[in-house]
Amino acid sequence: MERKRIFNSIVAAAVALTLLIAWNLFKSVSPTTTQQQTSLNVSAAISLSKALGEIKTVYQSSNPNFTITYNFGASGALEQQIQQGAPVDVFFSAATNPMDALQQSNLLINDTRRNLLTNRLVLITPKNGVALSDFKQLTDARIKKIAIGEPKSVPVGQYAQEMLNKLGLWGQIQPKLVLGNNVRQVLTFVESGNVDAGIVYATDATASDKVTVRLTAAENLHSLIVYPLAVIRNSRNPAAATAFVDFLGGDRAKIVFQKYGFGTAR
Repeated sequence: MERKRIFNSIVAAAVALTLLIAWNLFKSVSPTTTQQQTSLNVSAAISLSKALGEIKTVYQSSNPNFTITYNFGASGALEQQIQQGAPVDVFFSAATNPMDALQQSNLLINDTRRNLLTNRLVLITPKNGVALSDFKQLTDARIKKIAIGEPKSVPVGQYAQEMLNKLGLWGQIQPKLVLGNNVRQVLTFVESGNVDAGIVYATDATASDKVTVRLTAAENLHSLIVYPLAVIRNSRNPAAATAFVDFLGGDRAKIVFQKYGFGTAR
């Protein structure tokens, strides 16, 4: 009996020691595992949604511990969200003004800011809509409604307003305007036939089989369409955010952006 008690004591001690070692190992490993899981919140112009969706798949396939969540919208609205404290790691704008505003508010990690992409401005109609060969034809009686982005917050609307002002058409067509909250909404207005024409980015127009591109605006009629991006100063993961920004500026991402019709900023 004495030997049996000794044996049981040894077994119990061994089990206790094993459990203690396992617990200490768990405590030492689990924090590291948790730290390896990185989440990034990226606010980006909605015109980038398809390209960035593909890039997300590419990036996460080689960085499985990264989770990227996108918030797409009009650049001006996204900038306001960041100003108000939205938890954003990376901002990718369709115009320089929203990024300038964040920089002036000291909300960017300045060394991470770069101009990455370019785009063009085009006039579209529904697939079988009115054939237009000159922007001045927007004043014709047959064109009753024209969709553009809201100039106060939507970059594509700001570019459209600049162009129409330079052509001397803004005052004449204002009664016809239907304002969209973002470029995709403008595209939808035209696709549905609810308007006779619209002004969008070339990349959005070429992605739709329900519209026809009638004209491309000369670049001297509006500010250069540039897409800047940067890491937000309050990012929870600045190193990971910077790594993602670097990837977006690299050759692999460039192939995807070019696939969707974007140019490369100089």
